[in-house]
Order: sequence, then C-alpha cells, then structure tokens
Amino acid sequence: MTLSVYLSGEIHTDWREQITSAAGDLDVVFSGPVTDHAASDGCGVAILGDEPDKIWHDHKGARLNAIRTRKGIADADIVVVRFGEKYKQWNAAFDAGQAAALGKSLIVLHGPEHAHALKEVNAAALAVAERPEQVAQILRYVLHGTLPPA
Repeated sequence: MTLSVYLSGEIHTDWREQITSAAGDLDVVFSGPVTDHAASDGCGVAILGDEPDKIWHDHKGARLNAIRTRKGIADADIVVVRFGEKYKQWNAAFDAGQAAALGKSLIVLHGPEHAHALKEVNAAALAVAERPEQVAQILRYVLHGTLPPA
C-alpha cells in the first residue's frame, strides 16, 4: 500500500525534511505547498500581471496557491498540518478544517504551547504529534503495524 501524504503548514523550518528523512524506506509519496515564500506570495502577479494594491497582489497569489492546496488535500490519504512557534498560521488552520471536512485522516503537529489555542483543530485530528519523527512513526505504524523501538 502506498500512502499519499500532504504536508501543510509553516514554511520557516525544516520539519518536512525531518519527516521525509525519518520515513526513509516507507512507501509514501509526499506533497505540499510551494515553500519558497517569495514564489508563493508572488505567483499571482508573476503569472497574471502586476497589481498596484498589495491586497490584490496577495489575493491573486492566495487564489493560485489554493488551487494547488485543494488538489493536494483532495488527493491525499493523510494530511499533516504543522503549526510553528513564530507565526500564526491561519492558512494552516484553514487547511486542517478543509481536510477534516473532506474526511481526510488528519495529523496535527505542534508544540505543547499551542495545545489550548488549537484545541478545536486537535479535536478534529486523529493524532496530535509534537515532533516530526512522531509523524514518521505514525506512518510506519499505519503501513506496517510496527512500533518504534522501546
């Protein structure tokens, strides 16, 4: 069985690389948003033309990114949403809600400091992890039914 896993959420740390590295030999296909911040923010005007007003600049980019995100979430078997410490990721909360509404298996990843703020998001998830390696261990368990070494 091959799992399709969409990695959503903050783009300022290497958590995606940590998961993919820890997943190693697992039969998993990972996808996610464009993580180049400048490309993600500027895709709308780069493709559809300049906007003098920043709000419309952002609007164009957000809509193009939404096409990619919707497709990635819809095609995924599992959606992992990471909430980082530095920024409020409203887009990550939106992605978690979209995954939940579609009935996707949802894994939320964040530190204990966000447990209260994300209690509703956590309640929709099938697992709440604090570290990327825990996500890889969940994937290993789902695929092979094996536990990490004690």
